Amino acid sequence: MVTAGSRGDGMRRANLSLVLRTVHREGPRSRAALTEATGLNRSTIADLVGELQRAGLVIERASEALGRVGRPSPIVVPDPRVVAVAVNPEVDALDIGAVTLDGTIIARRRLEQTALLTPERTAELVEAALAGWRSGPLAESRIVGVGVAVPGPVRASDGLVREAPHLQWRDAPLSELMTDATTLTAHVGNDAALGALAEHLFGAARGAHDVVYLNGGASGIGGAVIVRGVPLGGAGGYAGEFGQNRPGIVDAADRRASGGVLEDEVSRALLLSAVGLDGGDDAVLAAALASTSDPAAHAEVDRQRRILATALANAANVLNPAVIVLGGFLAVLAARDLDGLDTAVRAQTVPACADGLRLAVAELGEDRLLVGAAEAVFEAQLFPAR
Repeated sequence: MVTAGSRGDGMRRANLSLVLRTVHREGPRSRAALTEATGLNRSTIADLVGELQRAGLVIERASEALGRVGRPSPIVVPDPRVVAVAVNPEVDALDIGAVTLDGTIIARRRLEQTALLTPERTAELVEAALAGWRSGPLAESRIVGVGVAVPGPVRASDGLVREAPHLQWRDAPLSELMTDATTLTAHVGNDAALGALAEHLFGAARGAHDVVYLNGGASGIGGAVIVRGVPLGGAGGYAGEFGQNRPGIVDAADRRASGGVLEDEVSRALLLSAVGLDGGDDAVLAAALASTSDPAAHAEVDRQRRILATALANAANVLNPAVIVLGGFLAVLAARDLDGLDTAVRAQTVPACADGLRLAVAELGEDRLLVGAAEAVFEAQLFPAR
């Protein structure tokens, strides 16, 4: 961990975090490149890299000479033995992964569920999976914490799940339960907020400072906002519940739920039903939609895209983002005709807010929530000086 023994060590701790964060988020760098990226001098970089090596957080590996004269500069990379366990409970499955500091998912399990998970059962299943991994793929790893992406509002101060309605959780002390079960420090956050973090740092919104992210899952639609590079949390950490907004629906025939919110009208369950499936992940849904010739299924896709376009235009008008990223089944809907959805959004957006606006599907795909949950761990445990 990057720590400091006294108040006088604050600057050094900040510099250690800066170097570690740079190679973690921006990729392997030579010491010379780190000097340029951080603004620190060469001797300071050499000293900091040495300390991070001794702490087991980075390693140096030989680089290829690439035809240059002289000895090639070693490359500083995150130590892949540093691992965060990432968890995403949903109504139909529990996803568990082990994500290394260099961004690799080295272990993964998807546990299909026929009954709703409880917070206690979630912690038990993670404990069992971790026990097996400790003697297997994580035998040589240093596990620094567990991150959990939950489909519902989470209190930022202590990780209390205020409500995950589709899981029927209310005021669930999931952070405590997970720590007790695994003996690891737990970090719990809203799934859409963590998905937005992952896409902002490593995916479709990389390099953008103002981002709106909407995530569509089995539990409905969540969202998150990033403003000038900083996640917008709100007073209690609950900002971004786009799925609970009531969308404008021009054609009354498009409405499926009287007075329904966005996630009632734009729904993974309705799409699965339209192609005759009782369940399935996003890949199964995408394949089924691509192969069906049923006019009713295509009509349902078109209906949901019309309503989604209005919801996205509302977000663009209010928040003026540079990019709107869609994840989960919303990415499936968008990818059917991304240009067409973009056109429909712009038609309802104030021209000034549409300038420079980009609509994108999540690049990290099914990894986005695990990567985001792991990032919450790394940020809290390894970069505390920010």
